[in-house]
Amino acid sequence: MREDIIAATHTYALGLDKFDPKLALSAFAADAVWDATPVGLARYEGHEQILDFFERDAEQIENQFHIITNHIVHADSDTTAHGTNYVFSEGSTKGGAAFKAIALNEDTYVLTEDGWKISSRVISPLTPPQMDGFEA
Repeated sequence: MREDIIAATHTYALGLDKFDPKLALSAFAADAVWDATPVGLARYEGHEQILDFFERDAEQIENQFHIITNHIVHADSDTTAHGTNYVFSEGSTKGGAAFKAIALNEDTYVLTEDGWKISSRVISPLTPPQMDGFEA
């Protein structure tokens, strides 16, 4: 379970960094929530809204990376879990704006027919985010 959940979080990061929104989305359950309001972005619910955000992100970003680490995973049942991980992301937009965020992902996970998926992710800053010029 733990390894599959960590793989889902890494798939999310790889999809973002390879500018492959559908790969990033594949880490999420169909009714997932992605909430980055604590770092100054928005909250999205369900595959359609989350994919729209990932596609807009891919269109405006010139380069970026996400390092996801320090995973803690707790099983709640045979099909649900919760946990945290740290993310360090940095990059620049095609318009020349730079951004950097060091944050805590607070996640819930669900076991689906396709394996473990992120069912909710709340992204909270650990240091002040530098998001000037980043609008997605």
